[in-house]
Amino acid sequence: MMINCPVPRQIQRWLHQVLDRLPLNLNLDFWGQTALKFNHDQSASIVLHIHHPGVLRTLLLNQDPLTLVDAYLQGFIDVEGDLAAVLPFVQQYPYARVSILQSLRTWLDAWMLPSLPNSQTFNIPWKSLKLRTQERDRAVVQHHYDTGNSFYKLWLDPEMVYSCAYFEYSQMSLQAAQEAKLDRICRKLKLSPGETLLDIGCGWGSLLHWAVTHYGVKAHGITLSEEQLAYNQQRLTESGLSDQIIVELLDYRDLPKAPTYDKIVSVGMVEHVGVKNYPIYFQSALLALKAGGLFLNHGITTCNRWNNSSIGERFIDRYIFPDGQLTLLSNLLTVAEAAGWEIVDVDAWRPHYAKTLQCWAKNFQAVRDQINTLIGERQAQLWQLYLIGCALGFKNNYMGIYQTLLRRKADVTWNLPLTRAGWLC
Repeated sequence: MMINCPVPRQIQRWLHQVLDRLPLNLNLDFWGQTALKFNHDQSASIVLHIHHPGVLRTLLLNQDPLTLVDAYLQGFIDVEGDLAAVLPFVQQYPYARVSILQSLRTWLDAWMLPSLPNSQTFNIPWKSLKLRTQERDRAVVQHHYDTGNSFYKLWLDPEMVYSCAYFEYSQMSLQAAQEAKLDRICRKLKLSPGETLLDIGCGWGSLLHWAVTHYGVKAHGITLSEEQLAYNQQRLTESGLSDQIIVELLDYRDLPKAPTYDKIVSVGMVEHVGVKNYPIYFQSALLALKAGGLFLNHGITTCNRWNNSSIGERFIDRYIFPDGQLTLLSNLLTVAEAAGWEIVDVDAWRPHYAKTLQCWAKNFQAVRDQINTLIGERQAQLWQLYLIGCALGFKNNYMGIYQTLLRRKADVTWNLPLTRAGWLC
């Protein structure tokens, strides 16, 4: 249906105020009535087809750029070109808010535009649940990981490792780098045959299988993802390792409150915990670890304050990875020490995660047609932006990632080699 409603002049001026600062070729087509061009003679060229004036109305009245993402998911915006080219500029140039006092005419013009027909808010069912409760944590974990095993299998490595790889040299393949990471963790933990290993947030079980088959331990993995549990159960049946590996749906808060495991590991799970629950997280691991044991915590940190205010943070929280929360490494370590842990070693992996995410993004793009079929083209575009944006976040030092090796403060006698080289032998 033809919409006879050109973009008001005042709104056009506001758009130029915001978008003239972006150094790329950007063309905007407003429902066939108005066309605006922002040409900066750059190689990247993007065309946004905005199909209804309600998109502009909502954008200006709410003053929230994520309005554009909602509109894209609902089919009110179409894109020509590579949206990923916009990401560096979004990070560099903050969104220009419209002040009602400074630009009352712009606000009034937006208010007079037609509303979106049958506009639906983005479905966030877990928002009705109390933050950082077991019920909500289970819901958000399943939202992210239960996208489907077939989805992740398309672009992860054969072992299905969904965390930072360890590249021992620049041309190392993703598969080899993930195997190097798995082995490095096992060596840091000084795993020995017959020991019991707990993996908090075990994912698709890659570390469990590596530790059992290469180091002879018995392993217990916990996850909140139904899809991951099903994958693990099938893999255990096929591998014949059911007597050495147990995987179950279990929250870290429900771990045994008595010493049960010789070694504990958690890779990429602490991001789900939330700063408020850090004390419970570290105490739960401490209570479950036997005397003389080790705990390796592998997780993402932020290099600045993380308060869910930036566009990138809010995009990830809303569409991809709900309730994820990062903090400074110093804050994380302070809580760990207060819970009763001695910090043995801290290992920075930031460039490794930038490279890992670049590999994932490349793999993702290579099978994009299959992914479009699985989750839909628009949702796939958001995932592609997520992977590329996170790669830039690590590359530009907005985020960090560390492996921290911990032992119980109560274990006064030192039972480790005197140097790092001794741990990794």
